[in-house]
Amino acid sequence: MREYLLVFLVAATVTSLLTVVAREIALRTGAVARVRDRDVHAEPVPYLGGLAMLGGLVAAYLVARELPFLSLSGPFVFHDAGIVLIAGAMICAVGVLDDLFELDALTKLGGQMLAAAFLIAFGVQYILFPLPDGEQLSLDNAQGALLTGFIVVATVNAVNFVDGLDGLAAGVVGIGAIAFFLFCYELTRLNDASRATTPALLTAALAGACVGFLVHNFHPARLFMGDSGSMLIGLVLSASAITLTGQFPGPEISQGASGSRSSLLPTLLPLLLPVSLLLVPIADLVLAVVRRTRAGRSPFAPDKQHLHHRLLEIGHTQRRAVFIMWLWAGLVAFGTVLASLYTGPALWGTLASMTAVTLVATFALPMLHRPRKPVA
Repeated sequence: MREYLLVFLVAATVTSLLTVVAREIALRTGAVARVRDRDVHAEPVPYLGGLAMLGGLVAAYLVARELPFLSLSGPFVFHDAGIVLIAGAMICAVGVLDDLFELDALTKLGGQMLAAAFLIAFGVQYILFPLPDGEQLSLDNAQGALLTGFIVVATVNAVNFVDGLDGLAAGVVGIGAIAFFLFCYELTRLNDASRATTPALLTAALAGACVGFLVHNFHPARLFMGDSGSMLIGLVLSASAITLTGQFPGPEISQGASGSRSSLLPTLLPLLLPVSLLLVPIADLVLAVVRRTRAGRSPFAPDKQHLHHRLLEIGHTQRRAVFIMWLWAGLVAFGTVLASLYTGPALWGTLASMTAVTLVATFALPMLHRPRKPVA
């Protein structure tokens, strides 16, 4: 655990330091978010935060290779992590071009598919799903490639979609990364397996990069991650979950803390986590399409009726709206992880308490703390 903590701290520190450099590059190259009608920020803010996050991830990877315990792990741990970072660099480059020149949607989709294809070509894809009875559901190459490509591209775009308020995307993905790291680490501990795994390494570094970036990105943001950052962290999060299916034997991944194999949650978590974590933005996306279509508008026409806009309308400040969406992300991510590992009354009590706190924060806080009206 101490070495993973060091990986987290290295990623956070390097990302925070490089954010200053990335901001200067953005200002010099004109990669700046202009103020549009649907935006919440009131003045132009530089992009290219993804470059700092990529630097933090790479620094954490290089340090991990030199640590006493992680450096002695199996060769596949760093091989797969390196492939994910190269694919991340590819998709980050596409994002940088978009931040600079505003690429069209098809060009960005092509870049996302290219990065996903790189992962698949070098073996980072869904291979098998262990079943609760100890058997395994194996996927052939075509099935694994199609499922991998779909999950990666969907997660990348969902993270990009949720990046609507200062600190929102970095916080949501950071929470998901911490939750999945705890799942991977607890899984190895419960099954007395090696603690050195690719998903644990990647999620520790990803959580650190998100925290380091939040220092500069929380409202009022001094820098936006832009597409270079949102697509990068979306790819790393989904790829981290994908690598889990190839590095754990079937009986290990399907067995929770109770020793029972009657639950499908541990089996499906590598598939469910990227999707479940992004249930809120995915629901927002579906509602936006329905809303715009019913109004006779294009599904892609921008508006100011997304979930974060609604939170602002009911009385939340921008910081509090972000905190509320973090709570929902934490409820889904940690709730899924806890339910996949544990059973019993304590689990359901914990989940009920988490849900109650989230609901109260969402609907009661605006009534208790209304924004003060300016004095005339």
